[in-house]
Amino acid sequence: MQAIVDQVTRLADAFDARVQSTPADAWGNQSPCYEWTARDVVVHMSNNFNRMAGHHEPVAADENIVESWNQAKARLEQRMTGDLSVEVPGPMGPMTMAQMLGRFISTDILVHTFDLARATGGDEKLDEQAVGMAYSGVKPMGDAIRRPGTFGPATPCPDDAPEQTQFLCYLGRPI
Repeated sequence: MQAIVDQVTRLADAFDARVQSTPADAWGNQSPCYEWTARDVVVHMSNNFNRMAGHHEPVAADENIVESWNQAKARLEQRMTGDLSVEVPGPMGPMTMAQMLGRFISTDILVHTFDLARATGGDEKLDEQAVGMAYSGVKPMGDAIRRPGTFGPATPCPDDAPEQTQFLCYLGRPI
């Protein structure tokens, strides 16, 4: 389980670097995630981290997004010091906290790290190992991941594209 905690921490730190470096005037920029601005991406991630940590109050529209993110990240980091074998609701049904973190939260962080970076002109390079693991995990799900609130249709991608590009196109991101 420590490997999952380490992975989520590493990916959350990479997302955090993009949050902390976002210029104040870029929060309203459109992201590759349909109908979401840079701020919406961070609100989504903050709410996901809060839910995983057992804090169910959503980020308010007038909250300072960086401070909301900082609090959500701290809450999840604290929660990951506890029992990760407990069952939590997942998008495909109940699963352990470790499974939810390793499968879905890790993939979500990766995709939205790209979304935030693209929206704000930040570093779009993702953790190669995590991309490989996430991509190999979502590909077998096929169309089960393509529904409102998750991922849309895949976008065109050259066969010889780098794995990060293939992964993002598979999840519907325009590259």
